[in-house]
Amino acid sequence: MKTHIYFSLVFFLFSVAQGLNPKCETQDQGSNLQVFHIYSPCSPFKPSKPLSWEEDVLQTQAKDQARLQYLSSLVAKKSVVPIASGRQIVQSPTYIVRANIGTPPQTLLMAMDTSNDAAWIPCTGCLGCSSTVFDNAKSTTFQSLGCQAPQCKQVQNPSCDGSGNTCIFNMTYGPTTLSRATLSAACKKTTGNSVPPQGLLGLGRGPLSLLSQTQDLYQSTFSYCLPNFRSANFSGSLRLGPVGQPVRIKYTPLLKNPRRPSLYFVNLIGIRVGNKVVDIPPSAIAFNPTTGAGTIIDSGTVFTQLVEPAYVAVRDEFRRRVKVANVTSLGGFDTCYTVPIVAPKITFMFTSMNVTLPQDNLLIHSTAGSITCLAMASAPDNVNSVLNVIANMQQQNHRILFDVPNSRLGVARELCT
Repeated sequence: MKTHIYFSLVFFLFSVAQGLNPKCETQDQGSNLQVFHIYSPCSPFKPSKPLSWEEDVLQTQAKDQARLQYLSSLVAKKSVVPIASGRQIVQSPTYIVRANIGTPPQTLLMAMDTSNDAAWIPCTGCLGCSSTVFDNAKSTTFQSLGCQAPQCKQVQNPSCDGSGNTCIFNMTYGPTTLSRATLSAACKKTTGNSVPPQGLLGLGRGPLSLLSQTQDLYQSTFSYCLPNFRSANFSGSLRLGPVGQPVRIKYTPLLKNPRRPSLYFVNLIGIRVGNKVVDIPPSAIAFNPTTGAGTIIDSGTVFTQLVEPAYVAVRDEFRRRVKVANVTSLGGFDTCYTVPIVAPKITFMFTSMNVTLPQDNLLIHSTAGSITCLAMASAPDNVNSVLNVIANMQQQNHRILFDVPNSRLGVARELCT
């Protein structure tokens, strides 16, 4: 399907539609796209009823654990998510894109996921989809691809429809199944509860992702700056293409893992807490294309999760430097305090680049300020727990640049809150 796409980015944790504040009618400029938080007055995805801070944290952390299990299962030619710890595996994308698709444009809210390749939308007649779907009959540029199209060989288990003229396929997204999807990015049936209501915009590195489909336009390059959770306006941005990207920025090589080819791997070589490099077994953070182990940058996980030996080393040094004896826990967070603390900085040490995180990227605070937790956790303990994930809270107020043609990832401090 040939499309004209204009984006507006929304950071969300829980989604129920609400109206927009008139002050939010800010126009995007070309391929420089604006980002706002789910709880912002500008967000159409506010929760239907207020949740306590503890409920927010526990729900978000549970979804992160489930997403880690999903990311750990992403192995080439394997799309079924394994069952682990008796828990239903669901993923929760953290960004929503408002996209105008087709000619004349039709507006859909699509989930953006940097660790997924699929780019699809629900179309007219879709069973199990949201009430808002793409009406292909009204688009003059809609076109399904035939069974002989090169793209038909890039999807898993493709087949032809009854006429033999349209390529169709099935796919999974967490526990959700998309059935009889045509190779025009349109979906006819969905079953399951983790599917994004109005479609998915995959920015992974696979051949069917938006990044690959628009490489002539955007040269497989994009960046974003995420505002923190307290931001109440359009202050972050997604920037598509090499034009306008920062000149002064530190880079580390992007690595490609054939076992998990869509994910953005980087080489984490150490972690420093304060001025001390903590003692982490090299195997815990080593990039290993044979096993699929290593460290990824992910937009859909909220709190950074490290394999157990790495997390324990960071946590123990963090506690030692805080020097408060009364350590409590909250859900999956085991380093929480009920008194004010001064946290040490934590530095992620990558090949050719260090990224030092201030307190805003490290601590979560209760609404009343009575509880403060280190916003990191140990990765799920299952057979695939070999991934370290640098999540979006730790990326906030940084410009994260994905330069795929030059196989590098850039990070620069940028206050976009």
